[in-house]
Amino acid sequence: MADGNHIIINTALGRLKHKNISRDPRVAVSVIDQTNPYDMVTVRGRVVEQMTNGAEEHIDKMAKKYLGVDKYPGCMPGEKRVILKIKPDKVFPQKPPR
Repeated sequence: MADGNHIIINTALGRLKHKNISRDPRVAVSVIDQTNPYDMVTVRGRVVEQMTNGAEEHIDKMAKKYLGVDKYPGCMPGEKRVILKIKPDKVFPQKPPR
């Protein structure tokens, strides 16, 4: 997801992704077209904010939008979610060869 200026990612507190970002906020995110893996974009940036407030509601909203279910089915019992706000620094688009 995005808010116009940032990439928004939701993960679980304590997972490897969260631990790595807490140690070093530099990230790279790639988005690949499922119908053509040569059509993709990679964004490099930094996590500028970590928010736990509203993270459970956010993951459920994404589950509704992308999976068509009311509750995100991948949560483990007792798991706490965190929203990562990423400020893009550089965008690398890649289009398929012609």
